[in-house]
Amino acid sequence: MTNSLQSCTVLRGGVRMPWLGLGVWKMDNDAQVVSAVRAALDAGYRSIDTAAIYRNEAGVGQAIREGGVPRSELFVTTKIWNEDQGYDKTLAAYDASLERLGLDHVDLLLIHWPGTDKFVDTWRAFEKLYADGRVRAVGVSNFNIRHLEELKRHSDLVPMVNQVEYHPLLSQRELRSYCQENRIQLEAWSPLMQGNLDHEALRSIGAKHGKSPAQVVLRWDIQHGVVTIPKSVTPARIAENANVFDFELSADEMALIDDLNRDQRFGPDPEKFLF
Repeated sequence: MTNSLQSCTVLRGGVRMPWLGLGVWKMDNDAQVVSAVRAALDAGYRSIDTAAIYRNEAGVGQAIREGGVPRSELFVTTKIWNEDQGYDKTLAAYDASLERLGLDHVDLLLIHWPGTDKFVDTWRAFEKLYADGRVRAVGVSNFNIRHLEELKRHSDLVPMVNQVEYHPLLSQRELRSYCQENRIQLEAWSPLMQGNLDHEALRSIGAKHGKSPAQVVLRWDIQHGVVTIPKSVTPARIAENANVFDFELSADEMALIDDLNRDQRFGPDPEKFLF
């Protein structure tokens, strides 16, 4: 059983990535994000996920500098936004992200959305950044199987991570199987369904283990081999989300949660979010 907040998966290429991290989407680039990241670091988190479009990279960087955790112990993710896709623009956008973060590298760089036709050129820039040792791992976000197959046709460098909307109402079984077969680590954004946790299965399973529905969902993610990055700005909730390593869901409980799938999205569909 994955048994601590510092437990990691090992990505293709050998980089260790924590199973649980803090997402900072919709956090203001000021005291809010600084406070949340500091609370996460104090609670033992070592993975922080931001993005250029979140406009809070500077706040994340400030919290890291103030948090007292050695940089070598942290796993920092950021993402290239849609308007910055393309070879040259991606390289410039990465430099801009590093400047805002106040870091000399990130541990994981992702293409935020596939869009239509620029992601192959963007991936060429990722190949260069990775070959030059400027980023420890590279991956994608919101890529479906057809997007991953397109990259495979143009590059020998396989994405190490695919971060997608993933939760009990959108379990993406085919995509999860594909990623597992191709050694692409699946990562869940919006794992807590934007607070839509009022389901009898989650309540009953949680009551049995003395856990909240949110903790049950996060444990379900991890037992399915999916990295997860719940977002919260509340220190108590940040700590609660991390308290998922002292219990294990049975096979029957996992199946009960699996059966909640409705292919329901709370965010954009990558097949319709085109640019």
